[in-house]
Amino acid sequence: MTDTPSNPAPTFDDLGVDGSGSDEAARDIAEVPAIELINTVAVHLLSAAAVKVGLADDPEQQTDLDEARKLITSLAGLVTAAATEIGDQHARPLRDGLRSVQLAFREASAIPDAPGKGPGEKYTGPVN
Repeated sequence: MTDTPSNPAPTFDDLGVDGSGSDEAARDIAEVPAIELINTVAVHLLSAAAVKVGLADDPEQQTDLDEARKLITSLAGLVTAAATEIGDQHARPLRDGLRSVQLAFREASAIPDAPGKGPGEKYTGPVN
């Protein structure tokens, strides 16, 4: 008889991930430069924020300003923190995209935030 823990750690199967390629996936991600990972995450946040502020094909169904606020604030934190690490040539387009969704959020809001209080503005400063 063996003792098993009452709350064993989750496995890849528990998480819905096929564990057969986990070593291969870990090696693949290890080969990806940090700049590429940061840019990929930022672009995903930017794309999701754009959809949530109503810049997608079906704004009536997809706009969700509460979700957009979270995404924009997260994007602003990432871009601000990573800017010195990824260099200006990578940070500039991310800042431009961030500013665009911040402005779109401001336009979509029925009750605008005070200057400097909009999503991500604690990291970027006021967006006009």
